[in-house]
Amino acid sequence: MNTTVTQDFANGAATGAAAGAASTVYIIIALVMYVLLVIANWKIFTKAGEAGWKSLIPFYSTYIYVKLVDGNGWKFLLLLIPIVNIVYFIILDIKTAKAFGKGTGFTVGLIFLASIFTLILGFGSAEYIGPNGVPAGEAPVPPVQQPPVQ
Repeated sequence: MNTTVTQDFANGAATGAAAGAASTVYIIIALVMYVLLVIANWKIFTKAGEAGWKSLIPFYSTYIYVKLVDGNGWKFLLLLIPIVNIVYFIILDIKTAKAFGKGTGFTVGLIFLASIFTLILGFGSAEYIGPNGVPAGEAPVPPVQQPPVQ
C-alpha cells in the first residue's frame, strides 16, 4: 500500500512539472508576442506620422488610432458602448485596411487574425495613405449617381 502512495505522488509530481513547463513556455510565447505587437503598433503610428510613444498610452493611443484611420478621434468613445463597440471595431478594421492601401482580404485578416495582421502592417511595406484611404488634403470623391431610367 505504501508503494501506491509513492507512485501516486511521483505521478502527481511529474504531471505538475509538465504543467509548470507548459505554463512557462506559454508565458514566454505570450510575452514575446506582446513585445512584437508593441513594436508593430509603434511602427504603425510612425508610418502614419505620429510619434511612436503615443501607441503606449492606454486611452490616448486609441484616440490617436481612431483619428488616424477614421479621421475623427472622438469616435473612440463608441468603443465604450456595448454591442456598438463590436460593430465599430469591424468598421475600424475596414478603415485601417483602407488607410494603409490594403484590400478586402487584408480587412478579413484584421478582423479574424488581428495580431498577425497587425504585425504584417507594422513590419511590412504598407504605407499610410490617410483616414479612410483618402490622402491628406484631398476631399473624398462622392459616388457617381446614375441618372434615373425612364
